[in-house]
Amino acid sequence: MDIERYKQRLLDLERSLSARVDRETDAGREQFIDSAHDIGDASVADEAASEEFTGAEHNATVLQRVREALDRVSDGTFGRCLVDGGPIEERRLEAVPWTPYCVKHEQQVERATSSRTPTL
Repeated sequence: MDIERYKQRLLDLERSLSARVDRETDAGREQFIDSAHDIGDASVADEAASEEFTGAEHNATVLQRVREALDRVSDGTFGRCLVDGGPIEERRLEAVPWTPYCVKHEQQVERATSSRTPTL
């Protein structure tokens, strides 16, 4: 496995995600500043700002995972599953280079998380 290639890819992702989070957050704030002062315009601005902030929140979550993956590169554990230390599949790392789990353990984590999520 070419760790340096993954490291560079993660660093590039970190830069682009950080810039995207900043842009989306700024755009969300501008929706409130630039909106007219009647109820209809405020409602439209609120919805647009909500979409920008939701995008920023999602990208901030991925950014945090990218930074955690860079920490794993630094400490020599990148490419190893956090659950059992086994190797993470190369195809998985190509698709999601920040992943901390192999496919098997990712599915277990997702099942555990979804079972705790309340439904209607």
